[in-house]
Amino acid sequence: MMKYSLVITNGHVATPNAVLDTDLAIQDGQIAAIGDGLATHAKEVIDAHGQMILPGMIDDHVHINEPGRSDWEDYHTGSQALAAGGTTTMLVMPLNALPARTTDKEFKRQTKIAENKSYIDYGLYGGLVPGNLDEIGKMGNDGAFGYKAFMATTGSDEPGDFKNVNDLELLEGMQEIAKTGLPLLVHAENATITDGLAAEKIAAGKTSIRDYVDSRPPFVEVEAVRRAIYLAEQTNVQLHFVHLSTPAAVQEVKNARDAGLKVTCETCPHYLILDRNKFEQIGPLAKCSPALRDPEIVEGLWSKLFKGEIDTIASDHSPAPMSMKESSTNNIFDIWGGISGCQNNVDLLYDQAVTKHGLPVTDFIRMTAERPAALFGILNKGKLQVGYDADITFLDLNQSYVLKNNDLFYKNKISAYEGFEINDRVTMTILRGKIIYTLAGGFTGNPIGKVLTPHSIGGLSS
Repeated sequence: MMKYSLVITNGHVATPNAVLDTDLAIQDGQIAAIGDGLATHAKEVIDAHGQMILPGMIDDHVHINEPGRSDWEDYHTGSQALAAGGTTTMLVMPLNALPARTTDKEFKRQTKIAENKSYIDYGLYGGLVPGNLDEIGKMGNDGAFGYKAFMATTGSDEPGDFKNVNDLELLEGMQEIAKTGLPLLVHAENATITDGLAAEKIAAGKTSIRDYVDSRPPFVEVEAVRRAIYLAEQTNVQLHFVHLSTPAAVQEVKNARDAGLKVTCETCPHYLILDRNKFEQIGPLAKCSPALRDPEIVEGLWSKLFKGEIDTIASDHSPAPMSMKESSTNNIFDIWGGISGCQNNVDLLYDQAVTKHGLPVTDFIRMTAERPAALFGILNKGKLQVGYDADITFLDLNQSYVLKNNDLFYKNKISAYEGFEINDRVTMTILRGKIIYTLAGGFTGNPIGKVLTPHSIGGLSS
């Protein structure tokens, strides 16, 4: 009988089909066996003491602001926050680094920037912006996991910042991206309407949180989703909608998928846990776009989640310094729209989804690990299954804590969830068989995260 380098005992092991009270063995960085009595063949044994043993989360929507805006978040701090929260793989958006990752030259440069800095494995997206069609195929050849595009207005006047596309640019981008076989990830909101409503509010001196929410009504998301789906149908591109916030938009994705189109979607913890009323209580730290919704819309989104119509859950971690979350004039439109939340991907979401709402654990790990791996072609990750990377999260369901800013590893220790009571806690994170974080001892050793490239795309039927 072979000796295993590490065996985890006395845990509830969340496999793709069931939670098993059994042992899990690791050898050469991969899961070597799942079954009873494995500890007698181990060089090292970890007693899980009844904790949940989950596949490390794959967060497929993270903003790291290095280079150019490293004071917002860099690979060191961002990956630490993710690792401490039970995430073992991140896919990084091409903004809000400066310059944005929209050329092959910048894609290659930013791939190297992250070397020896990340505590977790990572992959990079490229971007679709006006005038960069010639860069699409090159970035794909160099390992892009897909391409991000904005239908809503984004960017600044700074040279090199990310810009949104108009309908023609989106259509032509879809045609080019379809050739790569990679997915196009779309922020879907109607730019003309949201910009116009915001301008009207500001001109009338209506600059409260409620005014901001009213300037981005639910239908602007639904309309943009419909438009993007129609254009995708003409181009045969694989389309993935990020951070959907309304059940009506999710329904459009389901309808398209039922019609045979390659369309998937994600939502984020904040669209399930927060609403517009909580936004007013929390303040600017909870500003994001799409805006937080009415409570009944949030409940409708939960219903879609339980029906299996949402493919993935991702953080959309979008950090910024506290100075950008404040306004001397109390004008919410002047404040940065992004939520720092990735450190609480697992514990807060599990508490809300599984413990409080009764979501099956197998559905939780499907949306947070298995499905992202399949959709984006991440090889040998996302499952506690023999032959897969030993990317593992320990979640203690018997620990409760109130989140404080000194718990956070972000470059800027702010979060919309500060003060929330969370009724479980990540106590250990393992990456490819190596312990990278423990709640008791912090981070162990130097960063071992490595850059990933997509293996194959085609997980739409998985």
